[in-house]
Amino acid sequence: MRRNTRKRSKTTVRAVGAVAALAMGAGGIVAANIYASAGETNTAQASAQNQSAATATSTIDCPDVGQQLKAVPDQARSQVDKELALLDKQISEAYQRLSTSQRAMQQDAGFAQNAIVGPLKDKRTAAIDRIVIAIGRSGAKPQGLEALAACKLLSTGGKQTNAGQGNNQGGNNNQGGNQGGNQGGGNGNAGQPAGNGPVAADYVDITKVRPNVSAPRKSGKASTGTFVTKCGVNANKLYNTDNVIVAPGVTNGAHHTHDYVGNQSNNAFATDQDFAKARTSCQNRGDKSSYYWPVLRLQDGTKEFDADQQGGGAEGNTGKILTAKKSTLTFVGNPRGKVVAMPKFLRIITGDAKAFTNGTANANASWSCTGFESKVQLKDKYPLCPSGSDVVRTFKYQSCWDGSNIDSANHRTHVAFADASGACPSGFKAIPQLVHRLVYDADAPSVKDNGKTRPFFAVDGFPEQAHKPVTDHDDFINVFDERLMKKMTQCINTGRKCS
Repeated sequence: MRRNTRKRSKTTVRAVGAVAALAMGAGGIVAANIYASAGETNTAQASAQNQSAATATSTIDCPDVGQQLKAVPDQARSQVDKELALLDKQISEAYQRLSTSQRAMQQDAGFAQNAIVGPLKDKRTAAIDRIVIAIGRSGAKPQGLEALAACKLLSTGGKQTNAGQGNNQGGNNNQGGNQGGNQGGGNGNAGQPAGNGPVAADYVDITKVRPNVSAPRKSGKASTGTFVTKCGVNANKLYNTDNVIVAPGVTNGAHHTHDYVGNQSNNAFATDQDFAKARTSCQNRGDKSSYYWPVLRLQDGTKEFDADQQGGGAEGNTGKILTAKKSTLTFVGNPRGKVVAMPKFLRIITGDAKAFTNGTANANASWSCTGFESKVQLKDKYPLCPSGSDVVRTFKYQSCWDGSNIDSANHRTHVAFADASGACPSGFKAIPQLVHRLVYDADAPSVKDNGKTRPFFAVDGFPEQAHKPVTDHDDFINVFDERLMKKMTQCINTGRKCS
């Protein structure tokens, strides 16, 4: 099996500008919410839009080049990877310029477009051209990539995810963005930079949410067994800001901090051979798989080890890292039939770290509280749990595999979710489904005073994502030995419970 080339996720860069222009209306304070795109000219309208965007919390939104690379020849992979990394660096530099140019943008309505967004397009065009040339030397040139060079400047208050399912009582992410503007772009917590989120509207009292969970029907041929692997909660504090699936060979490719359990050699430069030889935190030494996810932080002003580092405080991820009190890794079967063994070194990402800006097509966040999980799962809200109840994050992975690839260019298309009945897409095979459950002792924040009495908790993320709950995600690399994977498959297919 050939491991396909990787992509760079859509990169959108967020900067904190001056406080949004506010106007008092009959309904209270209203935040300005104006967009300015890279294609606009310096007309009076465009100038007004640029001025508004410049005086609000802003985002540079760039199309995802890597997502459009469906296949990259082996001979071109190294060069393409280099150029995709350069695209990330270019946007990061543009973000830095945007975040330190607030006064210039206030004085010149065209500054952001002329000095930041326009030059960024030129740099991206050159990098994209090199990608096309590299691929064309060994295969068919990809078409239409040049259209992805232009980026646009957006106000983050206007983004809406529509990811909620049955939890409209808490509002939506557009409401949360506007509230952030109304509060001067920040949440007032000692541990979080102004404007970086989250905001009060990102939380909802779970006791007031309508039930939204239904169990799938199982046929008589269902594989009903389970296999549990016990790998701990990262009590040994193995952290880094890499992502070897999305950005192998790139330090700080995740731009946020991960917890790791299982394989103890996971970093940006780890190879399959490194994974195979590594130590594991799992009780069964036959499981050297890597399980990793963004840390949850309490925004209480704590200076963690990464307070001044990239991926940590330097990119808006601040406060006390909360270690889960429980991490359960369970592999389950398929409602319609038997499962086949996963291939070794299969890589799966579930959820989307950039779902707030990418949209929710790949979002798969599920937040709840102990005692409520069978009734309520929240997609775009953090739960406010009642006294005696803990915060729960649950990740249900894709359970269908294309039968040949352990990865794909966009890290998505080699695996898929089964439909509501448990059926896999045509040509895909059912595999054991990983269900990862994390439990945290985290008190409900005081949303009425914007987290000042009891601080917000929030998941680590890319700075432009404003720590939205919809961006939660989880990562898995299968490094089970063949004997143990066979045992797992047999347990699941025969209806037994194994660990």
